[in-house]
Amino acid sequence: MLKPILLVEDNPNDLELTLVALEKSQLANEVIVLRDGAEALDYLRQTANWSDRPPGNPAVILLDLKMPKVDGLEVLQIIRSTTELKSIPVVMLTSSREERDLMRSYELGVNAYVVKPVEFREFVEAITDLGVFWAVVNEPPPGSARARRRALES
Repeated sequence: MLKPILLVEDNPNDLELTLVALEKSQLANEVIVLRDGAEALDYLRQTANWSDRPPGNPAVILLDLKMPKVDGLEVLQIIRSTTELKSIPVVMLTSSREERDLMRSYELGVNAYVVKPVEFREFVEAITDLGVFWAVVNEPPPGSARARRRALES
């Protein structure tokens, strides 16, 4: 069973564009959409509305930076300081070109920082490349379910 892609985005337009782009990439992974950082943390910790979700971590988290309740940097910091979550690839997908946001994201351990392109075609290409890389190409850490499956297949 494929791990889902977790998309944490509060802007309806960016959300729609990202979903269209992921659909065009034809990945088989389910995309779980969350609207703010607090909901993302509930999902990852399996609490509140997500207490009965299937166990396991997502293949990748596409995380917006500027969100209500808990922003992307706070979510990233919590992920990287939680043993069960810290190996999840996190891609900051943001409109922010501010150097301090970029630097802080990398200081906290983000795997990639992608500024959302303004032009639709470029945006679709960027999201497609991200989805394919993190859900298909990237080699997961040893001990993960995907790494064990790949070892059995070879």
